[in-house]
Amino acid sequence: MRSDFGRQSPSVLLWFLGLMVGVFVLQSVATTWFGSRAVIEYGALSSQGFRSGHVWTVLTHALLHGGLFHLLINGLGLFFFGRELEAELGPSRFLRLLLISAAGGALIWLGIHFQRPGNVIGASGVLMGLLAVYACLHPRRPIQLLLFFVLPVRVQPIWMVAVLGGIDLIGLLFRELPAGGSLYGIAHSAHLGGLAAGWLFYQLTLARDSTYRHGAAPAIEPPSWLRRRSARPAPNYTVNLGDSAAKSAGAPRPTARPATTASAAATSRDALRAEVDRILDKINLHGFGSLTPAEKRVLDEARQHIHPR
Repeated sequence: MRSDFGRQSPSVLLWFLGLMVGVFVLQSVATTWFGSRAVIEYGALSSQGFRSGHVWTVLTHALLHGGLFHLLINGLGLFFFGRELEAELGPSRFLRLLLISAAGGALIWLGIHFQRPGNVIGASGVLMGLLAVYACLHPRRPIQLLLFFVLPVRVQPIWMVAVLGGIDLIGLLFRELPAGGSLYGIAHSAHLGGLAAGWLFYQLTLARDSTYRHGAAPAIEPPSWLRRRSARPAPNYTVNLGDSAAKSAGAPRPTARPATTASAAATSRDALRAEVDRILDKINLHGFGSLTPAEKRVLDEARQHIHPR
């Protein structure tokens, strides 16, 4: 069996958070020390820049932030939701979710502000996309939050989406849209765009997969102690009970005869190792949530062989 059982592929989330921090440092140094706004001009999303050909800003705007507090809030949210989603979806799907959420928020903002001045920066749209997918996967799982970094609050993801989405919808209708051509601080439209992009990502890629489909009939499985007993292999010996006459005559007790050879047992162990290696590769590519119930049982059996109770 593999010796690198605990090794995982590089974390997409950590790379994304590292890029956010690095770009923020570059942005701060360029602005404070050199008085240059080049990072903002070429990285932030604006209608004028997009019309001039800066199409990359549809994605790069998520790496820029308006201050340390802005970076901290988005970074913490991305970390707490992203670490679970990346493990569940796998690196490739999680990366697509990040890109789609950023692009979705940018396109909705551009659709509203295409003829207006101003720009938008920040990963809030990406965070809303992650929240949407998390709420679709685990709508009733309680989340512990620190309100104002002080008060502990337990809330379900579905209610977080409802409250935050409602706030952004009100902000869009009554503050962002009436602002007209003037500059406005909070890009509610980008938040709602990221939320919609995350929901579409779930509907188009995850809802069709029975592994991720919420509300599907749960598989009824026996308890672990019963599964271990029912899955126990047949005994590797046979017993010759003899006839009743032999037992009545006081014949010696029969001995066990091996029914399987050492080569067959070695073949079985090799097959188990190969299957576990294949499952581990699948986890690295697509996440633990992509495993079928049969593959999870194989891992459980392998764990029992390694650490028998």
